[in-house]
Amino acid sequence: MRILGIDPGSRVTGYGVIDSDGRQSRHVASGCVHTRSPDHPGRLGEIFRALAAVIREHGPQQVAVEQVFMARNAGAALKLGQARGAAIVAAVSLDLPVFEYSPRSVKQALVGKGGAEKEQVQYMVQLLLGVREEMALDQSDALAVALCHAHSQALNARLEGRR
Repeated sequence: MRILGIDPGSRVTGYGVIDSDGRQSRHVASGCVHTRSPDHPGRLGEIFRALAAVIREHGPQQVAVEQVFMARNAGAALKLGQARGAAIVAAVSLDLPVFEYSPRSVKQALVGKGGAEKEQVQYMVQLLLGVREEMALDQSDALAVALCHAHSQALNARLEGRR
């Protein structure tokens, strides 16, 4: 199964595409969308268009998005939520199912503790996917969300007696 993981942000949105068979996962593509628009609505449009292009190029079957967990203030939380919305709409507009995971559950799935630091998550992402090149934290966070979803899907399949 091909999975697109998204770490949304109004200025930088990370994305990561993996292939997973439930036992092993392989890195396909990853990167960051750096918005340039001076206004927030323009940045949301950039996020939508860029992620729609990633979806068209790589053809994921499912999308996993990190949930909003906290922000410096209400305005920042609102902007982050809107960036998540742009990412989700990019997926559903192309008829893809979207799954959401809290940052804590992503960290728990990859590192074994929900309070792990971003660098610990990045290390595990690179180890699990065999990625040697340097990557931005937003990029590794997006791959972590995709891996979390792959693990969740594999566990659900086992519990339901598939595989």
